[in-house]
Amino acid sequence: MAAAILAASDQLDPSALETTALIGELALDGSLRPVPGAMALVAATRGAGVTQVIVPLANGPESAAVRDVTVRPAPCFRAVTRHLSGLEELEALPPTPAVLPASDPADAPDLAAVRGQALGRRALEIAVSGRHNIAFSGPPGVGKTLLARAAAGILPALDESEAVEVSRIHSIAGIVDPGVPISLRRPFRAPHHTVSTQALVGGGPRVRPGEASLAHRGGLFLDETLQFRADALDALRGPLDSGSVHVARVDRTLALPARFMLLAAFNPCPCGWFGIEGRDCTCEDGARRRYQARLSGPMRDRLDFVVPLEPVAPLAGSRSSESSAVVGQRVSAASDVQKERQGVPNAELPVADLDPAHGFGADLLDLLEHRGRQLGLSLRRLHRAARMARTIADLAGRDAVRGSDLDEALLHRPREVAA
Repeated sequence: MAAAILAASDQLDPSALETTALIGELALDGSLRPVPGAMALVAATRGAGVTQVIVPLANGPESAAVRDVTVRPAPCFRAVTRHLSGLEELEALPPTPAVLPASDPADAPDLAAVRGQALGRRALEIAVSGRHNIAFSGPPGVGKTLLARAAAGILPALDESEAVEVSRIHSIAGIVDPGVPISLRRPFRAPHHTVSTQALVGGGPRVRPGEASLAHRGGLFLDETLQFRADALDALRGPLDSGSVHVARVDRTLALPARFMLLAAFNPCPCGWFGIEGRDCTCEDGARRRYQARLSGPMRDRLDFVVPLEPVAPLAGSRSSESSAVVGQRVSAASDVQKERQGVPNAELPVADLDPAHGFGADLLDLLEHRGRQLGLSLRRLHRAARMARTIADLAGRDAVRGSDLDEALLHRPREVAA
């Protein structure tokens, strides 16, 4: 507005603003303050034909991540006017590269700390490799949260286009790390169970991305899942299917990216000991059913793995386990195979691609149909099992999917709620 006033009063040549965008907040002392969403705003100006953008100093690195636009940071409005008048040119920033931070992800325990639970570790490796949704169920202290949080340390790195996409969302939310504006590390979000539906999926009077969008291309971990509001959990059904959140307004509908891997952890009942040998459950039948019903049938059907964990014997718990670094190498290799073969993780493989070209021979498809009739599975469940079997074969380095891969995928399918 200040620049427009100067141009309207003939104190500034209007032609200087034809292909230049000004982004930032002008303080009363003339300094420029940073604004959230600078990266997304710069990308929008590029689409409008702008070739040069002037931003506050603090917004410079993230803005320079947008290609094909010259980004010039400025400390104050005086520097902006001198540049536009041709008196003193503002220095242009070189493009900001995407980097992988050297530090470990926050709150990501090493898998070496997980003793025993071989079944849970195996399921987690498969799930992360293909970006399948997974849930761990079991009594308190069995390692559900530890396993789920360890996923952050074995998620494969983003490619540069994905990193820019993720950074734009974080820029809008105002959570970009100034030191690493474009990170190749996949996001891992873990909201508290008291989070509102709006904060989880996005929205509000001024639409903001929720946790589902902030986890785009990464993982969304819901610890104590059955403590979340039922309507908040059901609001995730759409994003899990379409990879986006749709926020309806009177005049328009906004779509926010939300393609994430869901990780869940919950107790089988309020006291946590239902179905555990050697321990008595103190919950009444009605209370247990109501507790389990918080995860609705349609939402439960969108989980690929539901892995029940049991307490580990002391001897088994003393054995050493593979570290996140070792498991992460296998996960990255399997992820690279998927990217080379089809361009997307196996969890996003279209139904039309469950064909011989993707390793699904006629015998395997016949077996898939037979298992569906035998177990009474829906088409969605069969398709999810086929995608999981494809990931199991990728981890084994096989081009063709075998019947044993399919049977392993079906081993941890979601079951009906126990009575």
